[in-house]
Amino acid sequence: MYLPQKFSNKMKQLLGNEFESFLKSYENEKFQGLRVNTLKISIEDFKKISPFKLTPIPWCEDGFYFEEGERPAKHPYYHAGLYYIQEPSAMAPVEILNPNPHEKVLDLCAAPGGKSVQIAAKLKGEGALITNDINMSRVKALIKNMELFGVKNAIVTNETPEKIRKYFENYFDKILVDAPCSGEGMFRKDPSMVKSWEKNDESYYVPIQKQILENSEGMLKNSGRLLYSTCTFSPEENEGTIKNFLENHESFHVENIPKSHGLSKGMPEWAQGEKELEKCARLWPHKLNGEGHFLSLLEKESGENISFEEGKKSKIKPLKEFYEFVKESLNIKIEGLFEIYSDKLYLVPKGLPQLKGLKVLRSGWFLGTFKKNRFEPSHALAMGLTCKDVKRMVNLKKDDIDVIKYLKGETLNIGGEKGWTLVCVDHFPLGWAKQTGNMLKNYYPAAWRWMD
Repeated sequence: MYLPQKFSNKMKQLLGNEFESFLKSYENEKFQGLRVNTLKISIEDFKKISPFKLTPIPWCEDGFYFEEGERPAKHPYYHAGLYYIQEPSAMAPVEILNPNPHEKVLDLCAAPGGKSVQIAAKLKGEGALITNDINMSRVKALIKNMELFGVKNAIVTNETPEKIRKYFENYFDKILVDAPCSGEGMFRKDPSMVKSWEKNDESYYVPIQKQILENSEGMLKNSGRLLYSTCTFSPEENEGTIKNFLENHESFHVENIPKSHGLSKGMPEWAQGEKELEKCARLWPHKLNGEGHFLSLLEKESGENISFEEGKKSKIKPLKEFYEFVKESLNIKIEGLFEIYSDKLYLVPKGLPQLKGLKVLRSGWFLGTFKKNRFEPSHALAMGLTCKDVKRMVNLKKDDIDVIKYLKGETLNIGGEKGWTLVCVDHFPLGWAKQTGNMLKNYYPAAWRWMD
């Protein structure tokens, strides 16, 4: 593939004797992976039903390579949210950060949402996830992935790091900064990144990365951890950015990232940095089956864990229509802190500060919309349920032609009891339909429909 001469010269200077094997890696096909969504299915159960030949990704317990020619995005299980398609090296940052249930986590540069989905799976529906991106067009994909993969405890925001910091000072247990970067590590996966690099190299991104880190550190609790990652080889954006951050924030130190499964040490000599930077990690395409990444795990040694004013439960209109829907259609109760924005009902995670003035696009689990004298359940509600949670369910086999018809938005000729009905594939929800006589009226979102 085409590589800019400036890039090749730089990498040859950095890698020395390794440069030829590095260059040869560009002759290989890109590696493709998927990550099992353990919010919906266990790893072992997915392996039993997987239609693909899977090989474990060694640095991610729920990640697997799939073979060239397979099309997992065109399988009904993808539309049921059973797995997320993700470049294998991109699975490493969240594995290293290792969020735990009950923790409060920020994914600051989150779109399109693969790492947020991974964080949510580790939180197991507990704690709170704030997932943000500054780019409005990219946030749409982020929202879709939060809903598709059944994430219930996420707040989706579209803000600058500076604005978010004003609301979450010393708040988070863990922060992921998957920083905007020059993307050198993605040239093989996405050759269009070469043109982007020729337009904006490392000199464009370094100031942005420094500013993001500067705002991130103030949002982290004492003993909290921040994982900084990029998909570039550039020392200026990697060891150089971390060196600059440490020099200006003495309360932080670098935690060691184990150098197993092909991960390599950081290179402080490339940035005139301290030996401590060897604790960072690099993923090289000529040393493992994945693309290029850099990881640095930082821990905050000191700082005040200040108290904050928890968001007050606002006075909202009676939820009569919602409770009528629950009684009529569900086998479970949905309880907690409810909020209504316009005519949309949300179940909000506990322990959040007051968010008035912040650009919040999804305030937790979007349950549905109040219409005139009725409640219409959302697709996000369907994807956060199981087939046992509902009173009416149509279960289709993965190779049933009605599965594709449903995903295309077509009405299904299936009879049953009148009312809201959950359409499932092999007992995993795909979305809502409404039974009327011998027809199932399709409520699958128009923007999500299956395209041939």
